Amino acid sequence: MEKIVSFTSKYLSSVHIPKSLIPTDILEILIIAFLVYQVLAWVRTSRAWNLLKGVAVILVFLLIAVFFNMSTILWIAGKVFTVAATAIVVVLQPELRRALEQLGQKNFLSGLFSFGATSAEEGRFSDKTINEIVKGCYEMGRARTGALIVIEQDTPLLEYEQTGIEVDALVTSQLLVNIFEHNTPLHDGAVILRGNRVTWATCYLPLSDNMELSKELGTRHRAGVGISEVTDCVTLIVSEETGRVSVARAGGLTRNVEPDELRDLLESIQKKDKDEKKLRRKKKSKNKVSEEETGV
Repeated sequence: MEKIVSFTSKYLSSVHIPKSLIPTDILEILIIAFLVYQVLAWVRTSRAWNLLKGVAVILVFLLIAVFFNMSTILWIAGKVFTVAATAIVVVLQPELRRALEQLGQKNFLSGLFSFGATSAEEGRFSDKTINEIVKGCYEMGRARTGALIVIEQDTPLLEYEQTGIEVDALVTSQLLVNIFEHNTPLHDGAVILRGNRVTWATCYLPLSDNMELSKELGTRHRAGVGISEVTDCVTLIVSEETGRVSVARAGGLTRNVEPDELRDLLESIQKKDKDEKKLRRKKKSKNKVSEEETGV
């Protein structure tokens, strides 16, 4: 208990608490709170979020080391701190550059309050979008049209979007088929889906170095697995040779996915309201019963 008191008194003694607040103090608090919120919102929508969670884990261990006076660990942490700060800036250089670029955009202020605009009832994307994705994938499979569709989840794909061409259109099966049609301007590369919209096309993705992948898989499948290794996205691959649909997720590849399996996977990452999911399951069970009765 004495260690806790001495630790808190040592590091909180320099904190100045004014006896009274004046209007400028309140204004200053509001401005700082607003700026901190915007920084946290930016961190939450960039790769810095995962890095921040790793830093938080390290800080917890350092607090334990301070509490138990582990001098060797504290000495190593002090020597590494300067190098680590520089390394963080280097790692986050693309995100920092993009954040500074947004400061000069005309629509920056309108985008400040756009976080969390997705409806909880609809989820990450709508049921209609799921139907259009499934329909488009298997239409392209029947026509032996190769496709690479990346569905964004929590990790932003801004770094890979910059390699493509902006589309910004609602997801429809006709649009997906048109994009990947042979000899069209947008067919080469990957398409990125965010919510209910096709955001970018002809995007270049990192190839996987996984030596356990089958040698018969081409660049399209390796790119699908590669992007799933570095982000939490779900990638759908339609084979041009076989017409089969595969799913890459968390560095793994599931081949020859059936339409119902693909639909269930998309519903699992939809993040739709639980009550809505229960209603949908009831409707599915009723439809199956009615189909069986009709078949009898």
